[in-house]
Amino acid sequence: MKGIKLGFFALASILFIAACTNDDKPTTIAKTAAVPKSVNPFPFYKSIEIKPGYHFEVVSWGKGVDTLGGYLLLMSDSIKNNYKSISLERKGIITDAWNMDLDNDGNPELYIQYVARKNVNDLNVYEFAGNSFDKISFPGLNSDIKKGYQGNDKFFIKNGDLFRSVPVITTDSGKTTTVIKTIQYQLRGNSFSTSEVKE
Repeated sequence: MKGIKLGFFALASILFIAACTNDDKPTTIAKTAAVPKSVNPFPFYKSIEIKPGYHFEVVSWGKGVDTLGGYLLLMSDSIKNNYKSISLERKGIITDAWNMDLDNDGNPELYIQYVARKNVNDLNVYEFAGNSFDKISFPGLNSDIKKGYQGNDKFFIKNGDLFRSVPVITTDSGKTTTVIKTIQYQLRGNSFSTSEVKE
């Protein structure tokens, strides 16, 4: 009995001493390697809702030279269970996309704005009609405006119409001035026409 008491006392003493000791060793925190950031393969994405359940999406992709790559136009009509897409090549950086029905024929047009080079903007236009995407040729600037054109033009929509403001540099008697010209675009029968807006 005495031996049991001594053994019990010894065990209790060991446990007490173990509990009271202070381990001053610094705790080691496992270091995790930094996860490399993945390059976004989709530098541009926009979803455009025409009406509930009926959407268009514009997605650009490409690695390396950012002015080269491709883009997708996607149509999803979840009400009619209808999905269409078209894949295209691009030479430029897509900066914006929107829809209009400029010719009022009930078929939406997708306008894809891109920087063609430096500060020069341009548009690709596609109409979704007959369950497919049809490209509509977008007109360039006329020769008079091209003479003093150095970029920095802007597309804008006003009262449902499409416009483009174009800074044009003119020289008269050795004096150089910049005039902002405004072009309005009309669309009839899938063909664009332009007119200059006079102030």
